[in-house]
Amino acid sequence: MNDSYQTRPHPNGRRRVAALAAASAACALLSSCASLIGPRQVELPLHKLQAGIDRRFPIDNSMLSALNVHLSRPQLSIQPELDRVALALDASVAPPFMRDSWSGSLAFSGRLYVDAGRSAVMMAEPRVDRIDFGAGSGSLERQMASVANGLIGTLVRDVPVYTFRTEDLRHAGVQFTPTRIQTTRSGLLVTLEPVR
Repeated sequence: MNDSYQTRPHPNGRRRVAALAAASAACALLSSCASLIGPRQVELPLHKLQAGIDRRFPIDNSMLSALNVHLSRPQLSIQPELDRVALALDASVAPPFMRDSWSGSLAFSGRLYVDAGRSAVMMAEPRVDRIDFGAGSGSLERQMASVANGLIGTLVRDVPVYTFRTEDLRHAGVQFTPTRIQTTRSGLLVTLEPVR
């Protein structure tokens, strides 16, 4: 028997080993991307935020079974000096089972925050800034003021200012999550961090 005889691996076996090694290297490279890619910032211009708000209106709400309120034509604005946003709405108010209604406007503002679980920009600390139903509507405005905070609280809790799409949160094969938000004169600056 010849001692120099050696068994050689089958060519298909070598290919499998090479393919497994390449796949392992690719997985290691992709998993290290999340640690190599740091936070990134995305600007959301006001027109994009306005388009997101427009899709959620009009809204109809009954307040304490005393008034039917129809809210429409939202107008979003940024208050960067206060780090808040403001929302002005047309409002139509009618007592139930009555044909008469009053038309006016309602404005409120709030501080923005990121709800990572909903992948959305939400509003907190809402404050009613203005209720206007024209001359001679003082009693209606007082009645509206007494329940407007509850209405605004419900509206703010249920209506995101902006919702991120799945593709907004992926970059270079890495999944990101929104973590911080800052108001600017032209919109919002959102910090996205890689999911680790």
